[in-house]
Amino acid sequence: MRPGLSFLLALLFFLGQAAGHLGDAGPPTPSPSFSTFPGIDSSSSFSSSSSSMSGSSYNGSLGSGGSVSQLFSNVTGSVDDRGTCQCSVFLPDTTFPVDRVERLEFTAHVLSQKFEKELSKVKEYVKLISVYEKKLLNLTVRIEIMEKDTISYTELDFELIKVEVKEMAKLVVQLKESFGGSSEIVDQLEVEIRNITLLVEKLETLDKNNVLAIRREIVALKTKLKECEASKGQNTPVVHPTPTPGSCDHGGVVNISKPSVVQLNWRGFSYQYGAWGRDYSPQHPDKGLYWVAPLNTDGRLLEYYRLYNTLDDLLLYVNARELRITYGQGSGTAVYNNNMYVNMYNTRNIARVNLTTNTIAVTQTLPNAAYNNRFSYANVAWQDIDFAVDENGLWVIYSTEASTGNIVISKLNDTTLQVLNTWYTKQYKPSASNAFMVCGVLYATRTLNTRTEEIFYYYDTNTGKEGKLDIVVHKMQEKVQSINYNPFDRKLYVYNDGYLLNYDLFFLQNPQ
Repeated sequence: MRPGLSFLLALLFFLGQAAGHLGDAGPPTPSPSFSTFPGIDSSSSFSSSSSSMSGSSYNGSLGSGGSVSQLFSNVTGSVDDRGTCQCSVFLPDTTFPVDRVERLEFTAHVLSQKFEKELSKVKEYVKLISVYEKKLLNLTVRIEIMEKDTISYTELDFELIKVEVKEMAKLVVQLKESFGGSSEIVDQLEVEIRNITLLVEKLETLDKNNVLAIRREIVALKTKLKECEASKGQNTPVVHPTPTPGSCDHGGVVNISKPSVVQLNWRGFSYQYGAWGRDYSPQHPDKGLYWVAPLNTDGRLLEYYRLYNTLDDLLLYVNARELRITYGQGSGTAVYNNNMYVNMYNTRNIARVNLTTNTIAVTQTLPNAAYNNRFSYANVAWQDIDFAVDENGLWVIYSTEASTGNIVISKLNDTTLQVLNTWYTKQYKPSASNAFMVCGVLYATRTLNTRTEEIFYYYDTNTGKEGKLDIVVHKMQEKVQSINYNPFDRKLYVYNDGYLLNYDLFFLQNPQ
């Protein structure tokens, strides 16, 4: 209890006792005794002068009926020699818990503020829910309208696309006549327009959202056609002559076209490693089927591959033969004369797989070849053994411990897989991103940045000469997993982070 309050209560008590003595000469009525309550033991003392209490001592209360006396016990009073009255009061321990009440009041205030804040949030949420309900109802009505009008809208959209494609086809015919014959650019446009026509016919039965993708393709083709029209009156640029398919009457690769994106591999974005290309058969060079061999998501095991009779089938994902093996490793796969050549899993063995029966025709150990990621290309694992095809037949590109990781080239018998001849280069294989063969010449690539490769090195097995090149190769994604060359169409087939690209090669006109 506060000191001021204690003093006031003691004073009131003393005055009450003094009044009792003055009004009654008899002995004071004893008051009931009260026990001390647990709590804080408080006491107050004060002094006062009174002539009526001189020389006596008193212990009592105001009386049984007095409210003040019921609050106190153990009260003593006395008068000293000088006539001064002294009284001592011992207060009970039942003091009021002021501090606890103040804490409770503060807590109640904080809770009240929090409640008001949360209540305001609830009110905002109620408003938002009302707005979203209206939007949802509006969207429902719009979807019902679209569902009723989808068929007619889609048919009209495809009809417009067909008309536009036909107009472009007529324009290509006019361009060919104005050029006085067929040119490479116009021929490429004609092929792309034919592919667009096939896509339109196929997509009419598929998801209607693909209309947007077709329109983008058409816009790109229109741009190319306008560029062709604009270039008719200008000087014709120098075009590198294309050698006869399957022959080597040229002086080597001097340039490469920009990439043509065929499509994403059929297994999807997750299958970033693999290989693809076109089969080359010297007996039937124009009849080669197309093959796609993505590795599993571990980037190592070749398990599934597909075969297509035409490029149109590949573009539309139709008429495919999907086959399965359980022993292929890495993306160094190549196809030659209706046979697929693979590195067998976890070994330096190589195998020839008959594509007609999907069975192993023959296996052979590649002598001293490093394997299992010992000397793979940069940025791509498990490609220690890389097969290649060119006008001269089947090759294998690899390294050995004896070559300290430098590229080794071996010519193989495509039937028995026996090594016919071997050449040793000075180019370290892990510093190259990939390699391919053209007319017995090895061309190696390296990465310049995320969008550019460079054909930087060559080794000619015909002369034993090697040297540096600086042919820039544009790409769509960061890493190149495999490169395969086809001698008939003179194209490179590149597997680029799951995307299938191809390039046209340009050659020197005269052999040097």
